Amino acid sequence: MEQTITFRLEDFEGPLDLLLHLVSKNKMNLYDIEIVSLIDQYVSMVNGLPVYQMESASEFIEMAARLVQMKSFFLLPKSDEAERMKQELTGLLVEYSVCKAVAAQLRSRTQGLYTAVRQPAAFEPDTEYGLRHDPALLTRAYDAIQGRGRARPEPRPEQFEPLTAAPIVSVTSRIIYVLRGLMTGKVGCLRQLFQRDAPRSQAVATFLAVLELVRAGRVSIREDETLSVHPSDRHARRS
Repeated sequence: MEQTITFRLEDFEGPLDLLLHLVSKNKMNLYDIEIVSLIDQYVSMVNGLPVYQMESASEFIEMAARLVQMKSFFLLPKSDEAERMKQELTGLLVEYSVCKAVAAQLRSRTQGLYTAVRQPAAFEPDTEYGLRHDPALLTRAYDAIQGRGRARPEPRPEQFEPLTAAPIVSVTSRIIYVLRGLMTGKVGCLRQLFQRDAPRSQAVATFLAVLELVRAGRVSIREDETLSVHPSDRHARRS
């Protein structure tokens, strides 16, 4: 005759507490759990929950779903995921059992001790600023916060020279440069399009040119950064 398993949810502090109870009840080795049997018993107990306890037992139900997923991996001929999940569950149970044992020891040490507490004393904060300062000092401090006291030098013309003197490089000219380099064989890799001593505007225009060519499907970039031109462009060049 099959034994009916009954329990009250409030008897356990969480799903790990319930699993540890089942391990102890079945006299299993915590480091070598009969995982399928443990899963079946846990799921059977959770399935026996009354309807009114379902909402408050969400964490128990969530653990049941994880255990059912674990069991599905154990039904496979060989599953590394099943072993990983078993080791993870074993580690959780071992850690929980140690914490529970330490909590029991601390609880036993506090038995018989008398602890008295009182209501916290009422505290009225003093919001009045008691120090006195020279008004001029307060004015300077306020101006410093507002940024008024900072000396802002006039910008010099040479500061704008790198911006105004930078050469203007069009994206169209770099598109032609990229296609010509690919067709003649002078360029085969993305890094060959960028030189360290080149102006920043040229590097930006080259980058935008490559993006435009890739978007139009005329150039493709492989994982090793090699470039290849579309056959139609190469054929048009030859003809």
